[in-house]
Amino acid sequence: MKKLLVLGATGSIGTHTVDLVRVNPDCFELCGVSAYSNKSKLMAILDEFKSIRDVWFKAHDQELIDKYPDIRFHFGPSGMEDIVNDTEYDLLVNVISGFSGFIPTYLALKRKKKVALANKESLVIGGDLINRLLKENGDTLIPIDSEHSAISMCLRGFDKDDVRKLILTASGGSFRDLSREQLKDVTVKDALKHPTWSMGSKITIDSATMMNKGFEVIEAHYLFDMDYDKIDTVLHKESIIHSFVQYKDGSTLALMDNPDMHNPIALALADPKIMDRYDQSS
Repeated sequence: MKKLLVLGATGSIGTHTVDLVRVNPDCFELCGVSAYSNKSKLMAILDEFKSIRDVWFKAHDQELIDKYPDIRFHFGPSGMEDIVNDTEYDLLVNVISGFSGFIPTYLALKRKKKVALANKESLVIGGDLINRLLKENGDTLIPIDSEHSAISMCLRGFDKDDVRKLILTASGGSFRDLSREQLKDVTVKDALKHPTWSMGSKITIDSATMMNKGFEVIEAHYLFDMDYDKIDTVLHKESIIHSFVQYKDGSTLALMDNPDMHNPIALALADPKIMDRYDQSS
């Protein structure tokens, strides 16, 4: 039984992570979760998973304290540090969006805990610090982003020196087929209509502007210790091939999957035997 601390449990990727715990109750246990503002969804999770003993919420909330007296609540910025430092878990699943995800990643690695990472900002803003910790402590950082999960699969059994290039695919986002003239009239609502993926608002906006792909190139640089001139991106509107790895012998490996985050999360949480037992219909 692997104990999980899931930060960002009420968001898009967090919800998928909870799905996987739900269909594999003999493999995973939720020991702690965080939620920023979606209180009703948080309460639904707490009502379902009685194993949860630690919870972070953005601000002090007496209703939560009164309703769940057996749970230790942590609030605000200092509370986030406390839940990462004080909770007993085997794997931190960091699916928080934005800059605020860096501190939990750093603190968990300082505790020599494994981290499954969907918070790309942890590496964008602090890749050197994170990699220094990994080297010093021998910790493990497991990518959840579908592109980097695909690369890690395609690299299995090969040495870094065998690689000519990493190629990340990009859907192009909501504005991929618009001209510069048409872009003058787009709205936030337009940006949130992603053609292939169903994701949270921030990453959907970042996808529309292609900022997200820039972040992912930086993330790949730190995750795989690869120079930037060996990392490319390519437009792939269907979102079926998640990434390529091109080798020096001329061969290219690619991972194909539906535009769905359940399998990349499953790979990060567990080994392939457990992943095979995941029922996608759930």
